[in-house]
Amino acid sequence: MGVQTKVDIERQAMVFNVQKYNVYDGPGIRTIVFLKGCPLRCQWCSNPEGLEQKYQVMYKSDLCTNCGACVDACPMGIHYIDENGQHQVRRDRSCNGCRKCVEVCPVAALNITGQVRTISELMEIIHEDDAFYEMSGGGVTLSGGECTAQPEAAIALLRACKNDGINTAIETCGHTKLDNILKIAEYTDLFLYDLKHMDPIKHNQLTGISNERILANLQELLKLGYKIKIRMPLLKGINDSKAEIDAIIDFLRPYKDLPNFQGINLLPYHKLGVNKYGQLGMEYPVDGDPSLSDEDLDRIEGWIAEYDFPVDVIRH
Repeated sequence: MGVQTKVDIERQAMVFNVQKYNVYDGPGIRTIVFLKGCPLRCQWCSNPEGLEQKYQVMYKSDLCTNCGACVDACPMGIHYIDENGQHQVRRDRSCNGCRKCVEVCPVAALNITGQVRTISELMEIIHEDDAFYEMSGGGVTLSGGECTAQPEAAIALLRACKNDGINTAIETCGHTKLDNILKIAEYTDLFLYDLKHMDPIKHNQLTGISNERILANLQELLKLGYKIKIRMPLLKGINDSKAEIDAIIDFLRPYKDLPNFQGINLLPYHKLGVNKYGQLGMEYPVDGDPSLSDEDLDRIEGWIAEYDFPVDVIRH
């Protein structure tokens, strides 16, 4: 264990959610801490409010009465009433996170995503559920966004958890400097590691970044003995083909029998985050509905099981 210092405890992280009683992202009952910022721009991202490491205004236009209270309250000039009497948000101006607009809005049409929390503040929230961790073998999972985009904060929070005897996991895309991920690994009991596509060109088209660093980091973690569970986001017609599954299996085959390889989770596409895009003034990039049927998922699960890989479908 590392020595917890005053600097660690007072270190700040920008988070956008702390979710309790999660049973999908690691063993047992878990608290998920979502950190802001991500180097990828996955077209199907369900947490667009976690992409940018900054405060952002989320605006529900269907609730707004165009009263203008937020216009007077905002010190940054982000809100205005246009010539048609409709409330608008200037997306080219930076929010300072004061939340004055939220406080004066009479219909809860506004929210600010992003909170700066110290590690000690986060640990207070985490420790509220110690009994659940102990009863279930659970703990804390860092997610995002991409938690490795704030490496110092992630390391400090994971170290604090380990020093307090709390199981740790991170959900990661794996795109970070090797040095960062190895430092994080010292305090991580389980990596939930995304593999989105094996072809580097297609990966770049889908996420904005190629996958060479992601795959190299994964190989290094597996070789060094860190526990890894592969997670495969699945979209129909995009990465659900037999050829794509075979490519992933071929890549993972040398590590299948390692004791630290924990198998594969299949994560079927869902639309849970679609409404957030409009609230952030963003276009949702996915055309059509690439959802997979139960038959599709059973088929893919069967392909992987044929190679004697442990595999589960995570259905939220």
